[in-house]
Amino acid sequence: MKEKITKLIKSFIKEYERQDNISTRWGDPLVGFADANDPYILNFKGLITPTHKLPTDVLSDASIVIAYFVPFTKELAKTNGTPGDVSSPEWALAYEETNAMFVKLNEYMISELRKLGYHADISPEASTFDQKILKSNWSHRHFAKAAGLGTFGINNMLITKVGCCGRYNTIVTNLDVKADSPLKEELCLYKKNGSCGVCVKHCPSGALTLDGYDRHKCYMVLMKNAELYTEFGSSYTDESGDEPNSIGSEVCGKCVVNTPCTFFIK
Repeated sequence: MKEKITKLIKSFIKEYERQDNISTRWGDPLVGFADANDPYILNFKGLITPTHKLPTDVLSDASIVIAYFVPFTKELAKTNGTPGDVSSPEWALAYEETNAMFVKLNEYMISELRKLGYHADISPEASTFDQKILKSNWSHRHFAKAAGLGTFGINNMLITKVGCCGRYNTIVTNLDVKADSPLKEELCLYKKNGSCGVCVKHCPSGALTLDGYDRHKCYMVLMKNAELYTEFGSSYTDESGDEPNSIGSEVCGKCVVNTPCTFFIK
């Protein structure tokens, strides 16, 4: 069943990018299956935010969280590699097209899972975040870590075995499959042996340091780009879920390009 689901996700993405009105191209996605009752997930309220939701808040009989990572291409990463805090227009467009694709992909996968006799749904919290504390009540990356897709780098991104240049999403289900185990190998070179830290040098806002991450400094850059890129829409909504929470594309991405972990170099 895990292989079937992975194949469905990969096939959907390849078919989706063939549409004439889609400019973005994506790499081969990674798919993982997290235990909805893993102690790591059950501790999200303490680890992330007290209001973080759990899989059982989405489905009462949740057993698995399907997490998937969709990589961007090297060509796209190259467009965003220039110094400074202004993202490339290609990067902003890819951000919005990827998030829009996730909506359609999740609808498709939920339908397919229900056809197979399973319950499946997504968290309504996944498309919004608290603009005061700048945290979401549904962290795709933390679920992906639990699903064995990667480990967190000092750039605050989840690094997979094909890199960190891409985006994550999740689906909650009551699948009766064996959950994947979190990775034991540390993929962040700085955390592993202190040999990197390139992402810190690339951060235009000073939000990233070797000791931590200032999300408010980061968000200032995101808002600057949102004011610049208003033509592609805004993927995230306010807490009501009805209105966009930004005038444009809240992007940066400078810490996930031109680094050893962009597409992962051992």
